[in-house]
Amino acid sequence: MQDLELPETHYALSGEVNIAYQTMGDGPIDLVFVPGFMSHIEFMHELPGYTSFLRRLSKFVRVITFDKRGQGLSDRVSDAPSLEQRMDDVRAVMDAVGSTRASLFGNSEGSAMSVLFAATYPDRVSRLLLFGGYANRKDLSANLEDRLQQRAKLWGTGAMMRIVAPSAAKSPDAVAQFAKFERLSASPGTVKSFMRLNSQIDIRSILPTVRVPTLVLHRTGDMQVPIALGRELASLMPEAKFIEYPGQDHAVAAGDVEALLGDIEEFVTGHRTVSADESERILATVLFSDIVDSTKSVADKGDAAWRRVLDSHDQLSLELVEKHRGKLIKSTGDGFLAIFDGPGRAVRCALAMSAASNQLGLRVRAGLHTGEIEIRGRDIGGIAVHAASRVMAQSPPDEVLVSRVVTDLTAGAGLHFSERGSHELKGLPGRWDLFAASA
Repeated sequence: MQDLELPETHYALSGEVNIAYQTMGDGPIDLVFVPGFMSHIEFMHELPGYTSFLRRLSKFVRVITFDKRGQGLSDRVSDAPSLEQRMDDVRAVMDAVGSTRASLFGNSEGSAMSVLFAATYPDRVSRLLLFGGYANRKDLSANLEDRLQQRAKLWGTGAMMRIVAPSAAKSPDAVAQFAKFERLSASPGTVKSFMRLNSQIDIRSILPTVRVPTLVLHRTGDMQVPIALGRELASLMPEAKFIEYPGQDHAVAAGDVEALLGDIEEFVTGHRTVSADESERILATVLFSDIVDSTKSVADKGDAAWRRVLDSHDQLSLELVEKHRGKLIKSTGDGFLAIFDGPGRAVRCALAMSAASNQLGLRVRAGLHTGEIEIRGRDIGGIAVHAASRVMAQSPPDEVLVSRVVTDLTAGAGLHFSERGSHELKGLPGRWDLFAASA
């Protein structure tokens, strides 16, 4: 245990889940550290190098650490959290400490969510740092269940230390200490759920939309996440700088950290800012909904009766979009356009709208796509908007159709998708794989 006083643990409420967090330092810049799948904000101070690493950071930033839901001192949950839920937790912690804007430091599997958060909320992220990160680990899908069983069997024995922090695994006592860290951070079943979810994550399609200045850091011999995945991550982001360090450690505070800390300080305390044009570009899930055969309905019901039905439809649209934390951009006459900061909420809103519209005697179709949009006053624009419109055009009545990007970003969210084939979308390059959503 360190001799100096350690930070106190507090809790932030994210929905109905309590997220444990700590702060260290009082620097003028906030830095939120997003952990990998092993985390226990109190016991990690027992591990060699961790506290001193944070104290070095705290000389120039206020360091904010937390345990993701299902880990460490945060509430345990039944299933592995989706990227969307993990974003909610970061936002809840930032709000709890009064941080309106921060540098986001994603470690290992925390990198994917950090990228998504930075693209979705560029006004809340000043700098993005990614250490030992990756865009996807679908290479883990081969023999996944065998890997999960093996990991669960060894969990809590300290075996992971020889992969995650080999430079620190010098003695049986160090391995035994790490074994305790494993047991405190998560149960074997939770780890299996996390690994299963991580094998499905793929954020490559959104990397080009990240407008936040980004620094990607990786050790050349990383035994947990190969260096090639770090290079790929950086190459797909237009604002990213990539730095390699010698060593095999995946744990950020293990091994030689002097050059790493220097590069972090230079990057975070620099004077680069996001331009006004870039701040008007965000990542969002775009939803288009349309009433099928609206012209025929006007003829059947008459103008006055149809107007009342449309008014009910419009009010219902507004209520459901707000309930799912979206923003209604505009009515399109016989449908609507809305955006959401989470793809899972967008899909659930579309499904709820379809079911509720049936109660009004209406048949609707919907299309969704996640991508970069441009904020134009009260309106929006950009390729993602056109893509969502084209996806909707392919949707039959009573169906919610989504692009592959949406399915990739909702892994673990409890939604189901059925293949609807590959399509050419008017005005958009290539062929697009489309899927029908269901709860």
